[in-house]
Amino acid sequence: MNQCDQLLANPPPTDEPPKYGPQVVRNSEQWRKTWWGNRTYTTKALDSAATLAFTRMIGGKQEYGQLARRILMDCAKWDPKGATGYRYNDEAGMPYAYYFARTYTFVHDLLSEEERKVCRRVMKIRGDEMYQHLHPRHLWQPYSSHSNRAWHFLGEIGIAMQGEVEGADQWVWFATNVFRNVYPVWSDDDGGWHEGFGYWNSYIGRFTWWADVMRSAMNINAYDKPYFSKIGYYPMYLLPPGKVGAGFGDLNARGSASRAVPLVSQLATQAGNGHWQWYIQQMGGSSPPPGYVSFVRGTLPDTAARPPDDLPASRLFRGTGQAILNTTLDDATNDVQVVFKSSPFGTQSHGYEANNSFLLWAYGQRLLIRSGYRDSYGTEHHRKWMWSTRSVNNITIDGQGQLAHSAAAQGRITQFKTSPTIDMVAGEAADAYRSSSGAPLLDRFTRTILFIKPELIVVYDRLEAQRESTFEYWLHATQKFAVTSQRKIDLQVKDVGCAVSLLAPEGLEFSQTDQYDPNPRARVTLREWHLTATTPSRARNVEFVALYRPHRDGNQPPRNEKLTKIDGGYVLTADLTDGQVVALLPTDDSALLSADGLSADGAILVQRRDKDGNVVATLKLDQ
Repeated sequence: MNQCDQLLANPPPTDEPPKYGPQVVRNSEQWRKTWWGNRTYTTKALDSAATLAFTRMIGGKQEYGQLARRILMDCAKWDPKGATGYRYNDEAGMPYAYYFARTYTFVHDLLSEEERKVCRRVMKIRGDEMYQHLHPRHLWQPYSSHSNRAWHFLGEIGIAMQGEVEGADQWVWFATNVFRNVYPVWSDDDGGWHEGFGYWNSYIGRFTWWADVMRSAMNINAYDKPYFSKIGYYPMYLLPPGKVGAGFGDLNARGSASRAVPLVSQLATQAGNGHWQWYIQQMGGSSPPPGYVSFVRGTLPDTAARPPDDLPASRLFRGTGQAILNTTLDDATNDVQVVFKSSPFGTQSHGYEANNSFLLWAYGQRLLIRSGYRDSYGTEHHRKWMWSTRSVNNITIDGQGQLAHSAAAQGRITQFKTSPTIDMVAGEAADAYRSSSGAPLLDRFTRTILFIKPELIVVYDRLEAQRESTFEYWLHATQKFAVTSQRKIDLQVKDVGCAVSLLAPEGLEFSQTDQYDPNPRARVTLREWHLTATTPSRARNVEFVALYRPHRDGNQPPRNEKLTKIDGGYVLTADLTDGQVVALLPTDDSALLSADGLSADGAILVQRRDKDGNVVATLKLDQ
């Protein structure tokens, strides 16, 4: 009521917003101001109208309905294919369509027949424009980012206009087919999401209302789908309670667990999943946001919380090619997390980071990061730095990385094993490295990560090039790396440190800068540090063996470690706070490796021992 009274006292403006103008350059600051400004302007007007109209329906003042009617009819005068047209500016066109349809539904009884005809004409033009753009293209090519929310907005206006607008039934039929056959395209059956947490949070948040509509209007339960039955595990594993830093994908550097609370709360209720409800409760629970959608959802039954005691701390989202390795799901301040990507989706859309990249997060701090700042989508910095392999913790060959922003730059996770004390994951990304003519650069790039929880991460890389090449090993952080030697590199981020040792190959040459290539726009003051270790000579084959030891201040890790070349590979020994780890790392898939009481045939084998030499855990990862 208070919000509606404020709107009565100060109604939103309803003059038609402007177009870009003939001199405005796409992606310029002026273009962005109009592009996004028209979205917020449209939303302010028509969402206000929908709020007023709904509140009047449930017993609010009649004046609320009259103001909603006036705003609706003012907005109906806007050119349907003008500044807020779907094809001209879909960021304004989409909210116009669904907020207009909601308001029309809520004030239907207050409108004259002539006013209804005007509204039907507007929705006919706008709905047809959306339908003609989406149908049938989105069924065969469902990877357009914006279209992946437009289709269910079209379905919503189709529901609202059924029986009043010709073609509305086709809009609903099309939306239902999209959901059944191709949505959500960026997902996998394990609950993973290719485009990253920020876009997941935004797009799925919008979708949940369509899930409500389908359940009510068509008796379709979205959570019967394999993806939706697992959907809440993605934020739960990526963002343990208290975590800041949401992994790969656009706009995720400052993503946080708290931002997941409103959506996961809704998912837990709709799906009846106790694990997701537990996750929400660890962060204090969720207060229903204001608005008519939350009011309607208030009738759903509560879900009992269920601690994740029956779940492993690490999880593989195989279809989207991401493994999230944690020491705990309970509390981010006690967690060390490795996120690894090698994806069959490639580097397309908002999940553009190169395959075989990894991130390291520990005890509340981002240690090894994906670098850059999206000043605006598609700018020079976004395209030429953030989409490039150089911007992530990865490897380039003669300065060249993977195909940028391409579905063809595919990787795959080949192995994954998890246990309470050791996790192992391997990915293959050679096919993603191609020259400008499309010729392959690599025959092999296998990256294996051994996580000896919580204090040691071993990254083992095997690369085989088409010709003799130099190889550049890239690391990125928010703070400068202190490089004493390749076996003694230190990183400090507030009260958390990371000791780094690059044990192989020998003779690496280091460079470090806080500049990007190219830098973002002048208004962006962010600077991060980029460390590059380059092989000293050209070769066709190379193995990198790197150790990372995250730690809190005052808990310096042991740095006794040894890498020994043996027939068919290496044996690695490294001290731990409570013992030692021994690993066999093959360079030949058919060789029998034997050392320190261990043997393996062409496979990575890792064993953890306590201080007395007793075996704590052994894991084998076939190549």
